[in-house]
Amino acid sequence: MKLDDRLRLFLLSFLLLFVELALIRWTAAYVLYLSYFTNFVLLGSFLGIGLGFLRPRERWFRISPLLLAGLVALVYFFPTKLSHAAGKGVIYFGAHTGGAPIWLALPLIFVVATLSLMTIAAQAATVFGRLAPLTAYRYDILGSIAGVGTFALMSLAGATPIVWGAVATVVFLVLYGRSLRWLQLAGLAALLVPLALSSFQSNLIWSPYYAIKVIKDPKHHSIRILVNGIPHQSIEPIQQRLTHSPYYLRPYLRLRDRPKDVLVVGAGNGADVAVALRRGAQHVDAVEIDPKLLHLGETLNPNHPYSDPRVTTHIDDGRAFLGRTNKHYDLIVFALPDSLTLIAGQSSLRLESYLFTLEAFRSARAHLKPHGAFAMYNFYRQQWLVDRFAGSLAKAFGHPPCVDELRESAQLGPMANLTVGRALSAVKCANPWQPHGDVPPPATDDHPFPYLKGRSLPGFYLLTLALILAVSFGSVRVTAGRIGPMRSYLDLFFMGAAFLLLEAKSVVQFALLFGTTWIVNALVFVGVLLAVLLAIETAARMRERLLDDRVRREPDRSDGRRPARVQLARARLPEPAVRDRVPLRLRALRRPQVSRGSRREPGAGYAAAAAFFFPGSTWRK
Repeated sequence: MKLDDRLRLFLLSFLLLFVELALIRWTAAYVLYLSYFTNFVLLGSFLGIGLGFLRPRERWFRISPLLLAGLVALVYFFPTKLSHAAGKGVIYFGAHTGGAPIWLALPLIFVVATLSLMTIAAQAATVFGRLAPLTAYRYDILGSIAGVGTFALMSLAGATPIVWGAVATVVFLVLYGRSLRWLQLAGLAALLVPLALSSFQSNLIWSPYYAIKVIKDPKHHSIRILVNGIPHQSIEPIQQRLTHSPYYLRPYLRLRDRPKDVLVVGAGNGADVAVALRRGAQHVDAVEIDPKLLHLGETLNPNHPYSDPRVTTHIDDGRAFLGRTNKHYDLIVFALPDSLTLIAGQSSLRLESYLFTLEAFRSARAHLKPHGAFAMYNFYRQQWLVDRFAGSLAKAFGHPPCVDELRESAQLGPMANLTVGRALSAVKCANPWQPHGDVPPPATDDHPFPYLKGRSLPGFYLLTLALILAVSFGSVRVTAGRIGPMRSYLDLFFMGAAFLLLEAKSVVQFALLFGTTWIVNALVFVGVLLAVLLAIETAARMRERLLDDRVRREPDRSDGRRPARVQLARARLPEPAVRDRVPLRLRALRRPQVSRGSRREPGAGYAAAAAFFFPGSTWRK
């Protein structure tokens, strides 16, 4: 059965969005570099979608499964890891574990991701051209919304990659219909193999943020937790932990009084909660953003801290929790909160970026009791980062913190505990913090990049963007011909750029107001796409009203029949013979001309300009 073009466009747009998000999640899990730079895959997706619409070719869709299978297999069987020392002015929390060289893996991933999305978009473009513009835009955006919503719900439900692959496979099969051949079947089967291998590993868990691997170590009576392939946490008895990791206990030794009410942000598997209970806390609020990490603590931690009636767990962003609670604490602990991932491809924020700003530290201070204290600790890699956080605390609290440093290794850098009281007398500290040189200014809510030393773009960022722009311009030149004739669409470029900025701003602002959780990001994406859909519907209503006004002014013929152009104005899909008899001025209102130098319908063009920068939809010249 042949699919209706509207349903086909809906499914193709759904597939574009769904595949794009799945590729971002998949590549970030196996290529550490892409955990911090999901924009890399996102830009490849945008480029591929744009190229597909510039050169519509139905036959390209035949090889889409093969390209996707190749990309998924490449990432799975040849994972690439990156050392944390990616640059002098920016820090990444990771460890180099080998694999394909980064200079080879990243360009290859970018190119294959571009080609994969281009083949799907080329099919969408052919269907797009057969529909009236606003109808096409409508089903394009509806499919995009469905793709975002479906993937978000699956991520929240903890769906494994094989489920992602199954959904994509079903959509491919429906779209191919009777044209399905062995080539496509082979590609879909090859696509599912690495996804299945990843999904059916008993020690691998997929959370909304990470691929979490659980490795038991009977020799050391511990369990190691890796996220996206790098060490993140460990689970072990509390006494054993305090023996080799005394920094967990350091904040309590600095306090003059035992804390009764404790807040732990970044509770993870419950190690810090267990320490707080051991030190006599009467109540602990444990905040953890990742539900899967919290569940591991509930089921595997031998001290069972989350089963204690004195503990209340919260699946939430730490900054958002501080903004909502009215409680005050004797001790607030930011416990090793480094996320190893970005909150979304549309921004460069990490999950914990708003947790380390000057405003966040002031918010923590406001939630302390008069003699309460704040503590944070981590392996900070670089001395300037310790000084930045210490300087930020000094500015937020009005006096310098107490800093206890323990250097672990050349790779991990200084392990530091920073403890500061709301009142100077709340903390026992004979030697307050002294800077080790120039202190970087505090990160703020307007510039939430604590791991970036200065207010400039790192050199490898600029180089990467320059290479991507060069590849993009070259690809557009090869695909669409000369760039010069596209100058007439410059207005659409700026409108599209404005909508892209709107999306990025919305992601960042919602992260600050409501937290950097997955559901917040999904709601932002859906909300922006709904705004685009509203623009399309508004344009459709304005066009119909303008047509109706012209129709009312059109006189009837002597035989009482309406002229052909009036009949056309009332028709949704006019016959070609009727359409050709309609003056150009009315045809321009019915449908934009897409050849070079022709007229364009303003409402549809505006909506399309927005769609150009959003996943799953683009402007077709």
